[in-house]
Amino acid sequence: MPAAPTTRLDAVPPELLIIVGTLSVQCGAGLATNLLREYGPLPVVAMRIMFGAILLLVFRRVRLSGASRAALLSCVALGVILAAMNALFYVALSRIPLGVAVTIEFWGPLTIAVLGSRRWLDFVWVVLAAAGIYILAGGRMEADDVVGLVAVSGAGLCWAIYIHVGGRVARYWPDGGGLTLAMVVASVLVLPVTLVLSDVRPLLVAPLALAGGVVVALFSSAIPYTLELAALRRLPAATFGVLMSLEPAIAAAVGFLLLNQVLGLRDLVAIACVAIASAGASLSARRLAATPGELEAV
Repeated sequence: MPAAPTTRLDAVPPELLIIVGTLSVQCGAGLATNLLREYGPLPVVAMRIMFGAILLLVFRRVRLSGASRAALLSCVALGVILAAMNALFYVALSRIPLGVAVTIEFWGPLTIAVLGSRRWLDFVWVVLAAAGIYILAGGRMEADDVVGLVAVSGAGLCWAIYIHVGGRVARYWPDGGGLTLAMVVASVLVLPVTLVLSDVRPLLVAPLALAGGVVVALFSSAIPYTLELAALRRLPAATFGVLMSLEPAIAAAVGFLLLNQVLGLRDLVAIACVAIASAGASLSARRLAATPGELEAV
């Protein structure tokens, strides 16, 4: 695999790469929120995944020669998870604030972080995170919010699954080509569903919206995936987990700055609880060897 795409990034501290990647993801989600208000979740999801696949095909081509059946099946599984996770998350974004959605979605990776642990401290983190998520969800039980809560909870489940599937893909495809193939699979799944369930004609005659879709794909897929891969080559898994715990807070800040989503003190305390729980679980977790996780959740 050519070293050129990562050589310059190797000179940047990996912690900074993760933070910039997280900012990129949440800014992409903020822009996507504006688009889905106008055109609906499915068309925006389709744009993000399809344009993301095109960008990855340009910069990270797939070489199928010599790929095993297991490697190909892992990409198919990952594509299914990516399609479901993004669709559910964008449905949630159309109904609940960005910071709240990202925080509730965190139940998935946090569960993976402490799954199987018998240390009392890890259960403290689970209780703290559960309290934060309950505070956020408990006060949002109106009709639209229930749909959003169910959708983002499903996205969290998909996130937990894709951590496992994504690890397999990363091992089978160390050159990163597995992500590209998975995104192509996700595109094939999302496009027909979008055409059947949504009216995409207003979007097709809106050049600015289509350009916005390319920007969403760039900020939510191409940039963070590239930065994450470069960072994980040099970053311990525990440190990566701590940095990812900043994501709910960053999402809340982006929601406030870009979308004027003002959260109350109760919501902010709940978000802080989940962020602290995630950081604590990562710090107390066993120090596993970091593998090139090709994926970022949102």
